[in-house]
This record gives sequence, C-alpha cells and structure tokens, in this order.
Amino acid sequence: MVGELDRVLILLSVLSALLQLTGVLDDCFCDVESIDVFNNFKIYPRIKKLTERDYFRYYRVNLKRPCPFWPDDGHCSIKDCHVEPCPESKIPVGIKSGNYNKYTKAANTMSDMTECEQAKELGAINSTLSNQSKEAFADWARHDDAQDHFCELDDETSPDAEYVDLLLNPERFTGYKGPSAWRVWNSIYEENCFKPRSVYRPLNPLAPSRGESGKSISFYKWLEGLCLEKRVFYRLISGLHSSINIHLCAKYLLDEGWGQTVWGPNVKEFRRRFDMAETKGEGTRRLKNLYFLYLIELRALYKVAPYFERSIVNLYTGNSQEDGATKDLLLQVFNEIKTFPMHFDEKSMFAGHKIEAKTLKEEFRLHFKNISRIMDCVGCSKCRLWGKLQTQGLGTALKILFSEKEIKNLPEHSPSKGFQLTRQEIVALMNAFSRLSTSIYQLHNFRLLLKENR
Repeated sequence: MVGELDRVLILLSVLSALLQLTGVLDDCFCDVESIDVFNNFKIYPRIKKLTERDYFRYYRVNLKRPCPFWPDDGHCSIKDCHVEPCPESKIPVGIKSGNYNKYTKAANTMSDMTECEQAKELGAINSTLSNQSKEAFADWARHDDAQDHFCELDDETSPDAEYVDLLLNPERFTGYKGPSAWRVWNSIYEENCFKPRSVYRPLNPLAPSRGESGKSISFYKWLEGLCLEKRVFYRLISGLHSSINIHLCAKYLLDEGWGQTVWGPNVKEFRRRFDMAETKGEGTRRLKNLYFLYLIELRALYKVAPYFERSIVNLYTGNSQEDGATKDLLLQVFNEIKTFPMHFDEKSMFAGHKIEAKTLKEEFRLHFKNISRIMDCVGCSKCRLWGKLQTQGLGTALKILFSEKEIKNLPEHSPSKGFQLTRQEIVALMNAFSRLSTSIYQLHNFRLLLKENR
C-alpha cells in the first residue's frame, strides 16, 4: 500500500509541475500533494455520495431578492441560467415541515408544546414590561442572534423562498459573462477585500492588465506584509473564485447540436484562467488559494464534528432508514477528516490585543457578510444559486471556527443555546465543501489533459 501511495505522489508531482503547483502553501504547514491524495482518494468519493442524499440535495433559497447595491440589470435570458424549483410534493415531509432548527423526529413532535410553553413564559414576563423595554429586548435578541453570522441569511418563511434540487440544477458554465459578472467580482474584490489606498493595482483578477509585471510583484509583497487575518480574507475570496472557475471549465458547453447537449472539460478556457504564461504568473497563486480555502473549510468540519456526533442530531427527513444512512455517511466523512495530520491552526488568528482583535474580527465578519449580500446582484439565476450556497457555506465555516468554546460545551441530549446551526447552514456547509473537493478532483483531471496536449 505504501508503494502505491508513493507512485501516486510521484505522478502528482510530475503533473503539478505543469502548473508549478507544488510544495508547501503559504500561511500553513501543508503541501499540495498531501491534500491531493487525501481529497481524491478519501474525501471526494464520500462527500459526493453524501451530497446526493435527500437531506443535502434540497436547498431552500430566495433567488428573487433585489440587488441592494445597484439597480438590477435584469436576469440572464440564456436558457442555461434558469433554475427549476422543486415542487412541494417532491420534498421529503421532514424537510418541508418548517422546523429548521430541529433535527430529530422527537424534536419535531415536541416542538408545538415547547413553543407554546415558551410563549406563556414570555407572555408572563412581557406583561411586566413597558412597550419601550419590550422593543429594547427584541432589538437585543436580534443583535445577539446576528453576532455569529457571517452571511446575510435568506428568510426561509418568505413566499419567494423555494426549494431547489441541487442535483437537477448542477453548477456549470451557462454563458453568463460580461459587464454584469465583472461588476459583481469587482465589487467583491475592490470594495470588500482589505486594501490600503496606496495600492493602485486592482485586486480583481478579471480587471484588464496593463502588462506591468512589476506591479504584480509589488502587490504580492504588499499582500505578504498584511496581518494574517486580512491576508487570509483575500485568500479565501480568491480561493472561492478559483474554485468556481474550475467548475465552469470542467462543465463547459462543448456542443449544442440537434442531438444531446454535451458538457465537458474545456482545456483552452482552463489555461486562459490558470496557465502561468497566460496569467502572467498568477494562475498558480490562484490555485494555491483554492487549496488554502479547502484547508479552512476542512478545519471547520473537524471542529464541528462533536455537534453532529450527538445522538440528538439525526438530519431528519421523515424516512428513518434514509436518515440513519445519511448520518452514518456524514460520520464517515468526519472520521476521515480527523485522520488528516496537517490542519490549519486558526488559533493564530485574532490573537493579539483583546480590543484590537475583537474590532478586527467584527470588521472581518461584516466584510464577509457584505459579500454574501452581493450574491443577490448576480444576474444568472443558476450562478446566483451556487454563489449564494458556496458563500453561505464558507460563512458557516467561519462561524464554526469562531465558536470553539460554545461547541465544546454542547449538551449531549438537548439543543444548545450557545451554538446552533439551521438546516440551511448545514446544507450549505457540506455542499460548499463538496464543491471545493470537486475542484481539487477536477484539477487533477486538467493536469492529465494538459500533459496530453503538450
């Protein structure tokens, strides 16, 4: 077995040299080759099966929310941009019950009585309060609830929120591009990534290049000079962008004739986005940021495992056999993640002076929350769906990483008030990580195709 792994590592090293994508990543002690082997052989097969289960394939989302930052330029008219919502009759009864925070059958059964009792208690308390005090308590409750959220969450009770079957609406290249797509990414990079005014070079890799390689070098010297937290923020966004681009290159519209539409890998498009020569040396940096993002979300899953290992969490769909198999598969994924020896150490983040660290963390959270709102400005419905899901998944991962104490203090047999995940967050978290796992898996396929085309 050791000999087989050695041969795999040698092959990966040879293929990685094509993109100069090899060795240790920045800001952590982990190498590309180890992640490739771990992901492609251990994680990818399991996470793919997991996201095909009923609990994870149905995602409730509002694709009709208006763009909060600029006048909506209308939705994409390309047919492949369309998202087909799932009929209510197709949704498992346990998912559409509306109890988004309750995972077990027992919790769903007891929910009415519990909420009624809570209402009586609140009514008794509120009868002694002035209207002004009631409003203050409500504001405080909303504020406390929002403190651990890194994303602008959709209101699942909105009449515009619909269930989408993710398996029937796969992420792929739809033809959506041009000024609308550029404006979204430009707003994300230029207005929400941390950057001093003295840096004139656009952070947005889609921005037109002036052909001055010196500016690229000075930019990365500046980036390396940032504090870890601000550098991490940029790398997370760049990694997410790279992952999405790999998905689009891997499922590109190759042929649309009289017969069946053909989707597949587009090597030319991949090279345009990641080849060292065509990107003036930046392609490898973009791909390394993908690996860095993978490690961040992997670490979050490692940290949140105790939350799901409790008996109270059953990922309830109403089908006990389905639920049991889904829970077993989820725990298999967590067990594999625990064997990975080179996890990112998040303790180095926000570890300085308490007041400064708290301020920086809040700034970090608000910047990312703003990016989640920008996803409502994406004109293509399918791109908006997957953009919202992957952004929310990363936001949930960040929420987990900053909730270590709360997770450690979770009660075994009852819900926790200190840390809670909605079903929407859980589905986004696992599907977002699955997208990163798929990107790294597809990256290996592109290396093979590049070798063949040399």
